[in-house]
Amino acid sequence: MQENMAEKNISRQALDQLIAAHDGDVALLYLHWLQSGSLDTERAASALCRTMREITAAEEKLRRMGLMTERVSVAKPPAAPQLPLDPAEELPQYPASDLTQRSREDPAFSAILAEGARVIGHNLSSNDMRVLFGIYDYLGLPAEVIFMLLSDCADQFTERYGTSRRPSAKAIEKLAYEWARQEILTLEQADSYIAERKERRGEIFQIKALLNIYDRALSATEEKYITSWLDMGFHEDAIAIAYDRTLTQTSALKWPYMNKILLSWHEKGLHTAKEIEEKDSRRVPSAQRGAAKDAKPVDMDALRKMIDKI
Repeated sequence: MQENMAEKNISRQALDQLIAAHDGDVALLYLHWLQSGSLDTERAASALCRTMREITAAEEKLRRMGLMTERVSVAKPPAAPQLPLDPAEELPQYPASDLTQRSREDPAFSAILAEGARVIGHNLSSNDMRVLFGIYDYLGLPAEVIFMLLSDCADQFTERYGTSRRPSAKAIEKLAYEWARQEILTLEQADSYIAERKERRGEIFQIKALLNIYDRALSATEEKYITSWLDMGFHEDAIAIAYDRTLTQTSALKWPYMNKILLSWHEKGLHTAKEIEEKDSRRVPSAQRGAAKDAKPVDMDALRKMIDKI
């Protein structure tokens, strides 16, 4: 009966994630949770012959992996662990001896270290190893996904700085948090995410060229401006018009000024050059055009008589 229950409730994706986690406590706790239908950490610790600390750590990892969504059923439940939104909260301080032992016992982590050293471009420091193990253990990213993350980070640095600069462990950690927030836990999700990011970077590069920025990289603020314009749905030709108007009015690229132009168009639902030319062209206001149209023609004979009398 338990076998049938496992076959019915464990999806192929969940099995792949449990295997990729390389953590027996995580797999045991997940099976215990399926069998019991709810999680009592004290009962789980007793049934699995594990300490409360080991059970809590396994539960936290399962939640980060998205495999456990039910509330913990205990008398005094611990605060639900939450994944930090950015690396401001440092990864756990793993002892160097533990990292060395894990690299010997875990072929997947050993392979991650080798690939990390290749991407970073030098022998790994203890902090580099701590970061890579934190991504693997604390953030719960599978080994094959971490390989793709390392490759993507290296590609981004090459596009931005050329081949003279390699990613640091801090840059890799920052990207890993981004992937964890997006819940990228499979090769298919990683492929799709990288493709979308690559397409967006291409769009940003085109806008950068349109703005005549060739000799330097965009600042973080400048890139946020461009990303927000693309997210709002502006076409390249519309951004070109906003750039032209900005230069005409300010004689320079003033990002806040240009942003106000585009925000005003966005509020009006204008996102293409055609829409802007039809509904936001710089013509004489309709009231003035009407006044000019209704004006009577000048009587030249009457005007001459007035001049002669003066």
